[in-house]
Amino acid sequence: MYEGLTVAAVIPARDEAENIGEVVGGLLALRTAEGRHVIDDIVVCDNGSTDATAERARAAGARVAVEPRPGYGRACLTAIAALRPVDVVLFVDGDQSCDLRQTLDLLRATADGADLVIGSRVLGRMEPGALSPPQIAGNQVASLLIRLLWGHRVTDLGPFRAIRADALRRLDMRDTAYGWTVEMQIKAIQMRMRIVETPVDSRRRRFGHSKVGGTVKGVVGASVGILGMVARLRSRRVKLD
Repeated sequence: MYEGLTVAAVIPARDEAENIGEVVGGLLALRTAEGRHVIDDIVVCDNGSTDATAERARAAGARVAVEPRPGYGRACLTAIAALRPVDVVLFVDGDQSCDLRQTLDLLRATADGADLVIGSRVLGRMEPGALSPPQIAGNQVASLLIRLLWGHRVTDLGPFRAIRADALRRLDMRDTAYGWTVEMQIKAIQMRMRIVETPVDSRRRRFGHSKVGGTVKGVVGASVGILGMVARLRSRRVKLD
C-alpha cells in the first residue's frame, strides 16, 4: 500500500526465467518511508514460455496466470483479469530493464491525483543498448504523431507505468499485441484523463533477448501494431465519462 492506495503489479513475461525472480523480488522488497510494503499483489502472466518462467515467478512470491496465445496486450489482459481489487495497477516488464525503485515515483504521482503515469525513458537515463535504434526511432515517430494529432505532449510509450484501477476500467482496453501501450495513452487523452510523465531509467536486459528489438519480426510487428492503433483511434469517437 502506498499513501493509502492498494497497488498490484502486472508483469507480462515470456521466456524470462533468468530475470523474473529478480523482478518479483525487487517489487516485493519495496517499502514506504515508514517501512510498509508497497506492492499488495503481483500477477505474472506466463505468455507461452518454454522455460521455467512460471515456476520461478511463483517461487519468488508472485501469482501466475497462464496465457498460451502470444501477444503483449493479451498477456496484460489475462493478468488484469486475475487481479484482486486494488486502487492502482502497475505495469512493469519482466526483463530487469526497469529500476524498480522508481516505482515510488510513479505511485507518488497517482497519489497526487494523476489517472495515468508513464515512466518516460526519454526523460530519464538510458543505458547504451537498452533500446535498439529501430525501437528508439519508432518511439519518436509514434510520440510525434500523438502530439500532432491530439495536441498532447508525449515523450515515450514505455511499458513501465501506473494507472488508477477505475481509469483502467473506463479505458476498456482491447489490443492484444504491441498496440497496447499506445492504446492506453491515446484513449486516456481522448477521455481527458490526467496524464503525467515521470523520468525513469532504462537498462539493458540482464539475460535473454528482447521480444521487440531483438528480432526483425519483433520490430516490424511492434511498428505495425503501434501505427495501426494510432490510425484506428484517430477515427474513433469516444464517449466521455
